[in-house]
Amino acid sequence: MTSATTDDWVRPRPGAAGYRRDAIVAGVLAVAAWLSWFLYVGAIPQSHAPWWGAAIWAMVIAGSLAFRRRFPVLVALVVTATFVIGQNLAVWEQLFANICLFIAFYSVGAWSANRLLARVVRILIAIGMVLWLVGLVVMQVSNPEAIPGSDQEGWLSQYVAVAAIQLVTNLLYFGAAYVFGNASYASARQRDALEQRTLELEREREVSSRQAVELERVRIARELHDVVAHHVSVMGLQAGAARRVLAKGDADPRAVESLTVIETNAREAVDELHRMLGALRQSGDPEASRSASTRGIAQLDELVGEVRAAGLPVTFSTVGEVVPVPPVIGLSVYRIAQESLTNVRKHGGSRAEADVRLRYLDDRIEIDVSDTGAGAAAAGAGAGATASTAATSTSSTTATTTAITSTSGSGLGQIGMRERVAAVGGTIEIGPKPRGGYRVRATLPLTPKRAADAPTGTHAPTATAASGAPGAASEAPTTAAALDPTAHTTPTPAPTERTPR
Repeated sequence: MTSATTDDWVRPRPGAAGYRRDAIVAGVLAVAAWLSWFLYVGAIPQSHAPWWGAAIWAMVIAGSLAFRRRFPVLVALVVTATFVIGQNLAVWEQLFANICLFIAFYSVGAWSANRLLARVVRILIAIGMVLWLVGLVVMQVSNPEAIPGSDQEGWLSQYVAVAAIQLVTNLLYFGAAYVFGNASYASARQRDALEQRTLELEREREVSSRQAVELERVRIARELHDVVAHHVSVMGLQAGAARRVLAKGDADPRAVESLTVIETNAREAVDELHRMLGALRQSGDPEASRSASTRGIAQLDELVGEVRAAGLPVTFSTVGEVVPVPPVIGLSVYRIAQESLTNVRKHGGSRAEADVRLRYLDDRIEIDVSDTGAGAAAAGAGAGATASTAATSTSSTTATTTAITSTSGSGLGQIGMRERVAAVGGTIEIGPKPRGGYRVRATLPLTPKRAADAPTGTHAPTATAASGAPGAASEAPTTAAALDPTAHTTPTPAPTERTPR
């Protein structure tokens, strides 16, 4: 909102460099006006003010412009008064005097914070100068000897024609300065508003990113609690079965009692975990209804089939001898493949084809998802910049990864995949392929590393258990290595270049 006299927005003043430029321009105009006065002395056959008077006049009319952005209204009044006084004291210089007056008049509109005052002052100056001009014409018409040899007869005499020309010229002169000054002020205000809006959007983006990260941490916590609940439940069942078997024989009562305690604690733990899972599950999330303990390598065929049904041609192959994989590793492989295929569908284009390869190596497993999507040519130019991320945890509660280079982007989906890989101490490569297309290749150890022990290579202990995915269950990594929350909400791709994923 604005008041009647003062706008709520004040144009930011220039820094020291801006004021120095104003002083330099003012000095140059002062020297130019004084030198121009000598030319007018030779061109106009009339009496002229002394040279020192012209020097003072030039310093005042041009030198005051050094303060035009600090005190625009005061400078405009000083320049106008100096212009009129100079004409009355026989300082006939017109060229640079008009330039100085134009700049001063313009500066009022461009830099005055009080918009009402700026409007009133400019209107009064324009009216005053026009009336002063008309008064000079009237004086000359009333005094035939003012300009010897001039024609004063007829309705369009020489006096009338000259007066009309000067009137139109001055109206255009002051009108242009008025419009340009207002345009400069409006442009500065719009620019400042855009900058403020940009800052607000940046802050909103940061807040949204933080919120998304928190939501993804909830998702990870839900998955990990689901896995833990499954295995604790299995432990309780096994303890109950062992207790019943021992109770039928001559087993030590203390062993039976210990198994009873284990069975009871397992049930209580499962109940607590189910209550926590109920709080962590999100309505409207299709993944919330799926147990994380049932998502793993065995479900990759199902995932590929779903993607094919959605219209994306996908090939899936397994390389190497199949070995048991811990559930946490299997879940990470599944999620990385899921995110990569989702990105292909969103950013690969209508002709994209995807290839999913699962490789079993000596002590690790590798998931490789590549495509031939749109933007491959543009991406290929920067293929050499593809980097490998060393996803090694640095503490028991945090995990850090080396950032992918700019050509591979910094999308939230990529952050999620890197964090998943970091949670188990693996490595990941994300970026354009040398011959076009895009690739995500993650290598995960078959034995997940503890976050605290990852730098020294110490592995977390493992324990065998039955689960929906083949292999042995390992200790779940800390949930602080959270994935990115908006892994499936990557930006809209540019027409000629693959959007970072």
